[in-house]
Amino acid sequence: MSHGGFLRQHSDDTELANHMMHDYTKADLDDQTRGMLDFALKLTLHPSSSTKADLQKLRDLGMSEEQVLSTVLITCNFNFMTRLADGLGVEIQEGRFEDAKRWMSPEVQAMPWLMDHKEK
Repeated sequence: MSHGGFLRQHSDDTELANHMMHDYTKADLDDQTRGMLDFALKLTLHPSSSTKADLQKLRDLGMSEEQVLSTVLITCNFNFMTRLADGLGVEIQEGRFEDAKRWMSPEVQAMPWLMDHKEK
């Protein structure tokens, strides 16, 4: 949510920020960005199903070896940090979640999967 909030604050495109936070497949993205996000999602949800062909798709979209490596490393880092925080029981600081609501649209605030969290 923090990255979506950053995008919302620093972009003139609120719709893009909302889509990026909740369903990037609905966003108006170039093929390279969409391909990168598709890859990151697959690596996150089904890591053992990632293949060399998935990497080749990124190259075919015009990504350099450095960009492919960065995509893999950033995806792995975010997944690691999330699992680390979850595994250690890290909780959002009291009041921090309420502060985040300032940049959420009413549609986002109506999403129970997002709004029902540990802080009660």
